[in-house]
Formats: sequence, C-alpha cells, structure tokens
Amino acid sequence: MEASLIQSNPDFSAAERDSVYRCIHQRRDVRGQFLPDPIPDATLARLLRAAHHAPSVGFMQPWDFIVVREAEAKQRVHDAFAAANAEAATMFEGDRQRTYRTLKLEGILEAPVGICVTCDRRRTGPVVVGRTHQKEMDLYSAVCAVQNLWLAARAENLGVGWVSIMRHADLRRALGIPPSIRPIAYLCVGRVSHFFEKPELETAGWLPRTPLSEIVWFDRWQERSGAEPLLEHLQP
Repeated sequence: MEASLIQSNPDFSAAERDSVYRCIHQRRDVRGQFLPDPIPDATLARLLRAAHHAPSVGFMQPWDFIVVREAEAKQRVHDAFAAANAEAATMFEGDRQRTYRTLKLEGILEAPVGICVTCDRRRTGPVVVGRTHQKEMDLYSAVCAVQNLWLAARAENLGVGWVSIMRHADLRRALGIPPSIRPIAYLCVGRVSHFFEKPELETAGWLPRTPLSEIVWFDRWQERSGAEPLLEHLQP
C-alpha cells in the first residue's frame, strides 16, 4: 500500500486522549443558558466540517445542514415546537405532568444559530453498501453527524440543544424541507452563561443515570457470571 494512503501520525498523546474523554463527559444538552453573542463563521464552519466527517454507511453522506439565523425562521420553528410541546404535556399524568410543564426544553429563539440536520435517503441511489439489509443505517449515519457537531461545539466552548419535540411535517413547513427529505435534528447552538455539572433532567430528578455495570453483558443478551474482571472497571 502506498505510504501516502496511510495516516502519518495516527497515535493520540495521553493529553489529547484525555481531552476527548473530557469533551464527551462534559457535553450537555443546553436549553436555557444561551447568550446572544454571534458565532463567527470560521467557528461555525469548523462545526459543520466536523459533522461532515461523521461515518456514513456506504460513504453515502446523506446529510444536509440548514443554518437558521433569521428571526422569522426561528419563530416558525418555535411555533412547531410549542404546538407539539402542549400536546406532549398531556401525555404525562400527575406529578410527572407538573414536572414536565416546569422544564425548559428548548432555546430556539434565544440561541443565535439553529442548525437543522436532514437525511436524504435516496442519495447515491437505491442500493448502498452496508444498507442492503438494514435500511435505517442512513438515518443512523445522520445521527453520527449530529454527535460529531455536538462534541465539536463543546470543544469550542459552545452549547448545543437538540429540540425533538416537534412533528416532522411542521419542521418541514417551517424550513421548506421537501417531503422526500427526512429531518433528523434541530439543534440550537450558541455561547452559554454556564454548563451544568449534570444533565438537567438528571438534576431535576426526572431520571437517574443508569450504572454502566448494570447494562454490560458477555457473549449473550443479559448474560454474565458476575466474576468478569471488566465489571470492576465499570464501577463509577
């Protein structure tokens, strides 16, 4: 194999490795701490480039990115959220519903930038390497782009909030997305006043973090002896 096809410096130093893990563990879903400061285009380009370098099935790169800055466009997206959120609240009962109604679940109007990530399921044709038997792999690929962007944003000291409480049809109308294109994520992006120590839903008591040692199995679904050495390393 030609040397030019091989990475010349593939190893990460310990400091670089630790920075990656720190970014992963300190990433947060931001809702209410956005500042109005604009994001420089050079920074925004780095985020989009990181997203564009996500893994994709068959290298089909099914994503597109809609950068939303206009107030009118943000208001249309917020209207789509508000309608779905009012409906969502009625799906919970009692204390759960009361808690839900107190949660801040988006920063659409406050964040200086919104980014809508979409998936073109017909890109590169009807037959895609790696998608012949699992058709949903293109959707998962687009989600990988979201995660890349999210981690890159955290490394840039920017907050990101994924707004999922809206109907696809309403988001399509708000942003002029064709019916053949699948919206994957609407992300609120911007500088923030602070990052919380723990995820907000964990802090609010909605759900605790599941211990990793309770969800790792060996060789078969939900099977382990309990004596596997790896389990000791999975303790918090």
